[in-house]
This record gives sequence, structure tokens and C-alpha cells, in this order.
Amino acid sequence: MARPRAFDDDKALDAAMECFWRRGLEATSVRDLTMEMGINGPSLYNAYGDKRALFARVLARYAERWMRERIERMERDSSGKSAIRTFLHELIERSIKDEHRRGCLIVNSALEISPHDNELREVIASYLCEIEMFFLRCLKRGQESGEIGSHIDPRDAARHFLGLVLGIRVAARSRPERALLEGMVRPALAQLDFPLH
Repeated sequence: MARPRAFDDDKALDAAMECFWRRGLEATSVRDLTMEMGINGPSLYNAYGDKRALFARVLARYAERWMRERIERMERDSSGKSAIRTFLHELIERSIKDEHRRGCLIVNSALEISPHDNELREVIASYLCEIEMFFLRCLKRGQESGEIGSHIDPRDAARHFLGLVLGIRVAARSRPERALLEGMVRPALAQLDFPLH
């Protein structure tokens, strides 16, 4: 019979998330993780496997709490066109208010994970694909309602908006300036005949 864990799983994963978010996968040691999570090495390995497996768990938790919940809220509460604008507006606000300039854990990981790590690369790519599909659904919904013109190719536009998300998150780590980030977004929204504010 397995013994119950002597630590709070949610708190431990959140602590690991903070650790990876600050340092990245490679620069985070198992010692860093055990100190941050308040558990010992054997407990970490027994509960989560190795550091890489824990990182995958943390990415999944981040995607659920920081990405999917926002996407679901916007798709539920907004028209397709408004959902795109709200997503980008919130992204700018979040980037400007990020005092520690941590950026997005998924985007940071996409930049860090080496090309030879096929498994993690595919996991990260799947999260980025979810963001692209959010934009694609919004664009198609906007076209069906008539608020977005039929001259726009929704698949190309969705990929453009994904690239914009990546660009905002990377640029904001060194230049979290409203004028810069809004200037990146404004031309993209203008294609939809939709102002930033």
C-alpha cells in the first residue's frame, strides 16, 4: 500500500513553476527545486520522476491556469473580434506589469529547449498550436458574423497573431514599454478594422 504524500502537491508544483520560470529548465538544479518546493530529493523523484518530467508537469499546469482559462473566458464572453483584441490587450498589460520580467513560461521554454529534445519540443509546440487555434476560431467566428471581412485568410491571420504573441513576450523582457508593445499590435488589429482601445 502506497504511503500518502507528506506534502501539498499543488503548493509543490507551484513552487517548482516559480523556480523554472525564474531560471529556465537547464539552469534549475534539483537542489534548487527541493529547496523551493520544501521536499527532499527522494520525494521529488518518487512523486514526479526526474527534473525533466517535473518540468513537463509544470508546463501542463501553467498552460491550464495561464493560457486555457483565459482562452475559455474570452471565447465565452466575447465576439470573435473582441476576443482577439482583449487577448492582445491583456497580454500587453500583463507584460508591462511583469516587474521581474519573467515573460511567459511557454514562450521562454520554446526559446530555451534545444532542438535535440524532440519530446519537450513537441509538447511546447502543442501549447503554441492551442493559441494559434484560438485565433483561428475567433477569426472564423468573426467572419461568420460579418464583423471580420472575408478577404482575410483566417489561417494566415491566426499564424500572424501567434507570431505577434511571441514577439510581444520576447520584446517585453527587455523593453516592457507600452508604446512599443501597442505599436506592435496596432497594425495587426488595423487589418481587422479594429482599434487597440
